[in-house]
Amino acid sequence: MSALYPSLEDLKVDQAIQAQASATPRMPTLPVQETAVSQPSGAWTLTPPSGVKKPCRLLAPAEKCVLEMEVSGPSPGQMVAPVSQNSLGARRAEIKPGVREIHLCKDERGKTGLRLRAIDKGLFVQLVQANTPASLVGLRFGDQILQIDGRDCAGWSTDKAHRVVKRASAEKIIMVVRDRPFQRTVTMHKDSKGHIGFVIKKGKVVSVVKGSSAARNGLVTNHYMCEVNGQNVIGLKDKEVTEILAKAGNVVTLTIIPTVIFEHMVKKWLVTSDDLKVLEIKVKARMGCSPRTGGGGVEALPVLATVIVAVSRLSPTLLHHTMDHSIPDV
Repeated sequence: MSALYPSLEDLKVDQAIQAQASATPRMPTLPVQETAVSQPSGAWTLTPPSGVKKPCRLLAPAEKCVLEMEVSGPSPGQMVAPVSQNSLGARRAEIKPGVREIHLCKDERGKTGLRLRAIDKGLFVQLVQANTPASLVGLRFGDQILQIDGRDCAGWSTDKAHRVVKRASAEKIIMVVRDRPFQRTVTMHKDSKGHIGFVIKKGKVVSVVKGSSAARNGLVTNHYMCEVNGQNVIGLKDKEVTEILAKAGNVVTLTIIPTVIFEHMVKKWLVTSDDLKVLEIKVKARMGCSPRTGGGGVEALPVLATVIVAVSRLSPTLLHHTMDHSIPDV
């Protein structure tokens, strides 16, 4: 197994470092003294530098010390990042292998802030609302739910999943989760002008610039952006996403998902009565009506809200204001 790198730039720089280290002539070593050498008071402690495989050995009196060291490359499977370094964004965006257990509760209204969707006999997170129990336990869009309170979720319908969560204890709901199996991350680097090398339209990657970091690292079109450095950007306008990218630093990790899966998860939204209430309040506000007193043909608003949902399946405004767009903790 070879070493792993966050980006192609990291791989190339590490190869150059290794080539330079191999080309550097090694200093001749002095024969080891048979008699023990007494160290003077206050002598330095010799610590192997980074990349040294063997510990350094003292081969002569301290006054004429020569170090023998063996410089080695990265260990198999080790993540090496001479350019990306310890990128905070890459750590926030990491899709970890394996499964984990979370303990979810309900708020004072009996809500978890979690919306689920059944796809291909599996159960997935469709929405995590901001400032809710679901967001606090670290659930994200696209996570797969394997178990709820010890019951396997395979084959469940969306309706059944929501019924189980609704009937579950308010104090603790135990879920077994797999991180975002439909998504992948791409780590890239800005050029001297601050460009990465791709274009988005309505959240979807529509163009990749030839020779850019985006192209070198395998970013492809026909994928939606889910996260920038671990921060959810689904539902945000392109201008808002561009501003987040501009402030993201020189190392940027995108989380992307194929268009066909994204549209299946998001645009075919299961509309609930709560969604209709949100839309109704927003429509009333735009018409200058009080949500309680009505007026101005308000009696037709529930019908209007239903028509809006039926046509668009998912209101961008609803998605924008309900999805959790906070920056996650590492």
